[in-house]
Amino acid sequence: MSPFDPKHRTTVGGQITIALYRIAQAIDYLLRERGKTTHLSPAQIQALLFLRHVRPGVRTIGGLAQRLGVTYATASGVADALEGKRLITRDPLPDDQRVVTLSLTDAGEVQASRLENVLDEIEAVINDLPGAEQAALLRATQAIVARLQQSGYVRVYEMCWGCQFFRRNAHPEDPRGPHHCAFVDAPLAEPVTYFECPDFVPSGEHREV
Repeated sequence: MSPFDPKHRTTVGGQITIALYRIAQAIDYLLRERGKTTHLSPAQIQALLFLRHVRPGVRTIGGLAQRLGVTYATASGVADALEGKRLITRDPLPDDQRVVTLSLTDAGEVQASRLENVLDEIEAVINDLPGAEQAALLRATQAIVARLQQSGYVRVYEMCWGCQFFRRNAHPEDPRGPHHCAFVDAPLAEPVTYFECPDFVPSGEHREV
């Protein structure tokens, strides 16, 4: 049965599925409406926010493609458009000229900061729910995302705190950083731990390194 057919939308699972679909439509609408005033496409808005919050090593065309769920060529086109608007710059890595990093310009940083509230209306609706309903919704949506992640449909980006690979204050005297990432086996400076990382795995889950 398809949840798109109202005659078949009788199960709880079907009703929840179509509700999530409508929320996705609302998010798309909010992005498109903001795009009208900023002259940015939804993909460009997501790219600016991605570059503002993701850890430095992922700020590449490949990283952007992965985050947007598009091809490398499409992500490159998004970057071209943002570069044309002077919101980002491209710079090759000193150690590997084949890898191009993406950086927000000062104007891009300002624009990204103005986009931070694009989903405020949805958050406001959630905040109006009773506490018990918020807690139940959080557990349910996290479980759904976890299953979708396991199936390869989404990739979760979160900061180091709460990740099973994060070792807090593993080497406090190391000038490179007091913390440690067991996934890449490298020290972490404090500021880096507050960026989103695509290798994040919640504590309690298991994954081969």
